[in-house]
Amino acid sequence: MSALGAFAGAMLGSGLFLVARGVLGRRPALEVRVLPYIRDLPHMARQPLVGTRPAGPFRAVFGPVLSAAAGSVERVLGGSASIRRRLERTGLELTVREFRVEQVMWGLVGFAVTAAVTLVVALQAPSRTLPLLVLCVVAFAFGVLLRENRLTAQATERERRLMVEFPTVAELLALAVGAGEGPVAALDRVAVRCRGEMAGEIGRVLADVRTGTPVAAALDAWAARSGLPAVARFAEAMAVAVDRGTPLAAVLHAQAADAREAGRRALIESGARREVVMMVPVVFLVLPVTVLFAFWPGVVGLQLVSP
Repeated sequence: MSALGAFAGAMLGSGLFLVARGVLGRRPALEVRVLPYIRDLPHMARQPLVGTRPAGPFRAVFGPVLSAAAGSVERVLGGSASIRRRLERTGLELTVREFRVEQVMWGLVGFAVTAAVTLVVALQAPSRTLPLLVLCVVAFAFGVLLRENRLTAQATERERRLMVEFPTVAELLALAVGAGEGPVAALDRVAVRCRGEMAGEIGRVLADVRTGTPVAAALDAWAARSGLPAVARFAEAMAVAVDRGTPLAAVLHAQAADAREAGRRALIESGARREVVMMVPVVFLVLPVTVLFAFWPGVVGLQLVSP
């Protein structure tokens, strides 16, 4: 009963805290009150207004608490530059603060699951309440770190797909430019004909060009945000060729040949790693069973003939 009373008290305290936070925190932030009056300034016109995104009931109630928790996670973990870089490599349209909020939500899910198990165990053994509460905190931290690990895995998987698509896309660009099309027209043709991650990256380059960015600058931005050396070299070579007026077809053919060679090397390296992995079941499963079948009859025979 003591554990049940503590749980009810915690829920009541949380509700009162949310009500007080909602009553005392109704005053809008400074940027929300000021930005609508300076929207016509050039350096502010491209920035989205804070608080203009429509919020659902969950975000409206728990948004300030989640934002404060995200700020605490940012201060504890740090590494916002690394997070921003991985978000760009993954292609997610998220800010660092939004990603931190997702980390907090993953941690809360882990905390809730562990807390449910903790409540059941605490009702049967109240003496284990304190270690189980520590376990809940550990589960929250595990959820936060698991979301960051998931981001790294997403970035790695996307880069793998990019490397698979890159040689074909580079060859198509070389063929389009060799047929007489300009760089922007060739990029547009490949983006329309292809599907996948490389087509999305080329679409971002075309979007930058169509909004007024020079072609060389858009290609340089692609090289800067790419996490793959081969793709970065390809974009930089295109940018240099466009900027200096050198023959683009020869450059693209050379880059396509380099991309095919890089893909071949990656395939050979992957095969070598798979060969080592394939030896694991042979060494730890097949070989012991073979040795067992070879020596077990002799051991049994020795036991039968021994006095």
